[in-house]
Amino acid sequence: MHSTKSAFIPYQGLTYSEREMTERSSAFYQYMDKRRSLRMFSDQAIPREVIENLILTASSAPSGAHKQPWTFCVVQDPEIKRQIRIAAEKEEYENYHGRMSDDWLEDLKPFGTNWEKGFLEIAPTLIIVFKKPYDLTADGQREKNYYVNESVGLAAGFLLTAIHQAGLVALTHTPSPMNFLQNILERPENERAFLLIPVGYPAEQAVVPDIQRKELEEVSKWY
Repeated sequence: MHSTKSAFIPYQGLTYSEREMTERSSAFYQYMDKRRSLRMFSDQAIPREVIENLILTASSAPSGAHKQPWTFCVVQDPEIKRQIRIAAEKEEYENYHGRMSDDWLEDLKPFGTNWEKGFLEIAPTLIIVFKKPYDLTADGQREKNYYVNESVGLAAGFLLTAIHQAGLVALTHTPSPMNFLQNILERPENERAFLLIPVGYPAEQAVVPDIQRKELEEVSKWY
């Protein structure tokens, strides 16, 4: 019977006193509560090293069987961004003119959105997160990945947190369907677009909807 023995190394994490834990957790909440999704970007360029650090942080997320079933595609080329905008607006026009239910359109009204997505060209960087249902070996064989949506969702959360921590803004854009991204970027057959995230600095005089997050009692239950 074949068995695989895993190698282990000592855990070297950080621990804090209860007082420091409380202070740190409160400070981090206050900081993250300032995070907002933004549709108004400056075209100011972002240093490459910053984007690389954001992706490294995202890729530190936990994943099923440590398969890390994701690819982060960084798009800064103006022509490719233009192609993405055209394709995204085509799908979004269909969404806003028949695919979306009346309830959905009503729920979107506070955000003032429509099918036009100019931010896809204005934002200096687009990060497209692809999920990988399976990996391909050098000889073309498939290797199964596990809990792919959960794993990539966690990585996307890490990415958004890292973007905010760097002093940048982002938007989780999900034009549906998104297979045009696989075609434009010529990604392999084992990758599927998961999120399209414009990243950049906020535009001058940028505004966001006046909305509130749910209270703790609305999102938690203690047993």
